[in-house]
Amino acid sequence: MIVEFRNTGGSPVTAGVVTFGTHITDLLGNDWKTIRQTRELSTPIPVGGTVDRMWTLCVDSWRVPSGWHIDTRDVAAALN
Repeated sequence: MIVEFRNTGGSPVTAGVVTFGTHITDLLGNDWKTIRQTRELSTPIPVGGTVDRMWTLCVDSWRVPSGWHIDTRDVAAALN
């Protein structure tokens, strides 16, 4: 998953974390489980600057029965 972060604040971003929510969905579209994964934020991000980063997110195969699918739709960043 590639995510772009933009610093709209008044000082450089020097540390933070990104939390992803990967949803496990059945054949009918019902959301059965959300797996949360946290990664370090790509820093520094200068004032007015952007940074793109790609993360590989994995879910154990036993959590996704045949015909079901996963979809990472929640992304949140928190500064340290």
